[in-house]
Amino acid sequence: MNSTKLKSSKRPAKREEIQLQIGIIGDAQVGKTSLMVKYVQDIYNKEYTQTLGVNFLKKTIRLRSTDIVLSLMDLGGQKEFINMLPLAAMDSYCIILLFDLTRPETLKSVKEWYRQAFGLNKNAISVLVGTKYDIFIDMDEDYQEEISRTCIKYAQIMDSPVIFSSSAYSINIQKLFKIIVSKIFNLKLTIPEIRDIGDPLLIYEEFGNGHLNN
Repeated sequence: MNSTKLKSSKRPAKREEIQLQIGIIGDAQVGKTSLMVKYVQDIYNKEYTQTLGVNFLKKTIRLRSTDIVLSLMDLGGQKEFINMLPLAAMDSYCIILLFDLTRPETLKSVKEWYRQAFGLNKNAISVLVGTKYDIFIDMDEDYQEEISRTCIKYAQIMDSPVIFSSSAYSINIQKLFKIIVSKIFNLKLTIPEIRDIGDPLLIYEEFGNGHLNN
């Protein structure tokens, strides 16, 4: 009987998968849902309704031979949802603190959001993100300088990268999440920093590294 050799088909190596939760918190109507949907689905709609409770989206990115699954959790900013903060904070590798660059009271609120969230999870990376930069850039220059300098002070106190963004114009959205992943895995980034007042700040190199020693 003739024997036939079958060529062995080499199966591709199975990719490793890592799940990372990222919490997105801040006052109501600062743009949490807009940022999340813009990053995951590349869609922007200024008519988003306020989040009631928690919104949840996933995005998979490839990092060498590993699939990184980012589970983004957007917590409604109304006071009645503060009891749901543990869902967005406790298991998160990173907590994004969002505020509206055009509403200074939302920046002041960041201090309380930070206190409560990091009381639940001291090992997460924090990132301070100002939204609606496309509107902010047309505001009074003195106001821009005051907000920008206050943000940098907050970043120093909280050991948080600070990033100004716009979901409407895709400003610093992709870079934000690249920075987050680089901080989690201690990877070197080549994204240039932006430090000039009036420009969309992107300051990350010296902040958010403390967790690496935990």
